[in-house]
Amino acid sequence: MRIDILTLFPEMFGGVLHTSMLGRAEAKGILSFFVHDIREYSSNKHHNTDDYAFGGGAGMVMMPQPIFDCMESVLEGGSARRILMSPRGRTLTPELAMELAKEERLVILAGHYEGLDERISELIDDEISIGDYVLTGGELPAMVLVDCISRFIPGVLGCAESAEDESFSNDGLLEYPQYTRPADFRGRLVPEVLLNGNHAEINKWRRKQSLKKTLEMRPDLLERAELTKEDIAYLSELGYEKE
Repeated sequence: MRIDILTLFPEMFGGVLHTSMLGRAEAKGILSFFVHDIREYSSNKHHNTDDYAFGGGAGMVMMPQPIFDCMESVLEGGSARRILMSPRGRTLTPELAMELAKEERLVILAGHYEGLDERISELIDDEISIGDYVLTGGELPAMVLVDCISRFIPGVLGCAESAEDESFSNDGLLEYPQYTRPADFRGRLVPEVLLNGNHAEINKWRRKQSLKKTLEMRPDLLERAELTKEDIAYLSELGYEKE
């Protein structure tokens, strides 16, 4: 997959895109990243990319010209799914990430300042938010989106099952507790069930732990989780009643 990022601050992305899992995926040729400085496309002699909003209001608004020219240059001779990181967009979910992971190419626009000229929406296929809060710019959300999507692209993770096994991928539940060596750390013991090699019992324990952790930390997720009769019976023992 090729991912192009349009931003006013390209220097923010180097450490994220070229290290760890993303860096290894890039080295393998699974992912390729291209970061474009919107400021370089400004026709203003001072390379301004923002201006005051018509009608007044606080803050500055990104002008359409630099973004239109940058997008047109990046897409010259090709096409891509074009995404704007925006707090008004639909919320990023595992399902959305898996959908985007099937694309051959993405172009991600990281906005900044108070907002963007509305005419820029003509360039966009999707607006995506990483949560119900506002940041100083779209750069960090763009990094989160890239990292989230990449986990669902074959070959990026060392273990093919990892992405499916983690929180929010396990029928909508939070992930179960994990342990590693030593089995006894300062008197804190690994649960015996994980040491006996009985995978059926281990899976049953993990399922219950996911249910318990979700009830404790994110009970709202249980309303839309895929629960079996056994799950509901166990949750009832813990005091939960499904509406």
